[in-house]
Amino acid sequence: MQLPGATLIPMRSVDLKLLFDRLNECLGLAASGETIQVTDRDRVIAEIGPPREAGTPFLVDGMLAETVRKGWLTLPVSSAGQVPPTSKPVAPLRDLLAELEDDRGER
Repeated sequence: MQLPGATLIPMRSVDLKLLFDRLNECLGLAASGETIQVTDRDRVIAEIGPPREAGTPFLVDGMLAETVRKGWLTLPVSSAGQVPPTSKPVAPLRDLLAELEDDRGER
């Protein structure tokens, strides 16, 4: 049964053992917009496909996205036009150094 307005697009698949022999071909298909399923013992384990539209051709942005995905980094959330707060010193440097010297002298 086919749903109205739906188009069934056959997807290519390659066995994991053959992937290494046909990697260049698979990457070429992915670069042209096709998605290839990688199978292991007739079970889909991965997909190779074109980059997502939100992606970027720059490696640095890809690494940043990976660190966010892994939870190592959380990107700041700010409203458009919002300016970050300015940093103001807690105390003058001479007062901080004097306090540090007092603390060290008590030991």
